[in-house]
Amino acid sequence: MANIEELRQYKRIHMIGIGGVSMSGIAEILKNWGFIVTGSDSSQSENTDKLIQNNIPVTIGHNLTDLEKADLVVYSAAIKKDDIEIVRAKQLNIPIIERGSFLGKLTKAFRNTICISGTHGKTTTTSMVSLCFLEALKDPSIQVGAYLNAIDGNYRVGNSEYFIIEACEYVESYLKLFPKTEVILNIDNDHLDYFGTLENIITSFGNYVRLLPDDGLLVINWDDEHCRTITKNTKAKVVTYAINQLNANFVARNVVFNDNGFPTFDVYYNNNFYKTISLSIPGMHNVLNALACIAVCHEYGISKEDMKNALHKYTGAHRRFEYKGSFNNVNVYDDYGHHPTEIVATANALKQKKYNESWVIFQPHTYSRTSLLLDDFANALLNFDHVIITDIYAARENNTYNISSKDLVDKINLHGNKAIYISSFNDIVEYIKNHVVSSDIVLTLGAGTVTQIGPMLVD
Repeated sequence: MANIEELRQYKRIHMIGIGGVSMSGIAEILKNWGFIVTGSDSSQSENTDKLIQNNIPVTIGHNLTDLEKADLVVYSAAIKKDDIEIVRAKQLNIPIIERGSFLGKLTKAFRNTICISGTHGKTTTTSMVSLCFLEALKDPSIQVGAYLNAIDGNYRVGNSEYFIIEACEYVESYLKLFPKTEVILNIDNDHLDYFGTLENIITSFGNYVRLLPDDGLLVINWDDEHCRTITKNTKAKVVTYAINQLNANFVARNVVFNDNGFPTFDVYYNNNFYKTISLSIPGMHNVLNALACIAVCHEYGISKEDMKNALHKYTGAHRRFEYKGSFNNVNVYDDYGHHPTEIVATANALKQKKYNESWVIFQPHTYSRTSLLLDDFANALLNFDHVIITDIYAARENNTYNISSKDLVDKINLHGNKAIYISSFNDIVEYIKNHVVSSDIVLTLGAGTVTQIGPMLVD
């Protein structure tokens, strides 16, 4: 059970931006531990609705009344310094703490915090590890970056020493955590608006590895050259996994795909046959994610049979190559991929399926990422037969980069592929319905509002 003595000095905790994926999970954990939790958010969402259903008061907009009663205020990184609730808390000398730092306090309360990080695949791997621990009846607490059917949400409050958590590298919030185990899936050139260069990202992951205690565990992707360079930063036990580097501890061999693109493969541990595993999600990248999961679970004494069953039951997290339905014998999928590496992985997974032609509707995410990786995005999107680009989703940014979706369309068409720009979601739906044929496949792609298009097509 978690040791929360350090937090006991606070009875009432108010959370600004409570609807965020991580914030909402923290709120539920705190409520379960007996704290009085209130919160506010700028917009209503599935998360805020669920918090209200679970008797956590949430105000859409500002709530100074609840804030003024609080012993502690937790705010998400998206909240600005001049936010009226932040300003009021400072006037009243109520302690305020950023979400990442507070999550660090939570991870410190557990004896076994298992942090899953890396540029791509965190949500899927966190989900896989969580399901294996649940299958083995280890009763973990869980915080994952998407809705997971098995726990009916993005968090679970358990009564054990295990806390399985998705650890994000953006603004280096993972450096505030207290991991016993770290999984590093890959290191790639993302979040350059913050890091600036790939070298800075590698350095940051190196610092993250230094957080491990000497009796900790580092599980790392041996196929990733950047991952291989940072193992020297820890005295913790290092366990490696790979598909191509055959000297890794856990290796996948004899990978075959069925008509859905779902892989079956043999796992070898230190060159000895370990177990045959079948997944219910597509793509070679998910073979690697599964190996990471198996390596962790093996070290925690989970049986091969429990791993096999849990991994086969896992049908994907929300927005990870998620099947949305079909119309006129056209299957529609939705995926969160918003980095060129993720798009290529998704395209390769798609190619394992049986279909006529592929249609992708891509919504670029942030001006900085689109501008800095424009050529990479264009090359990644060449993997699809038909490409529709909609407006860039700004997220936290202003367009100081003088970039637009039309620049990406032009770049793709320069290579001879036919990409078109359509701004309105209704017009996209209309265009798709008028142009697809039976047995085509449609994929909506991006981390913003593009996810709304799939249900519009299916309806």
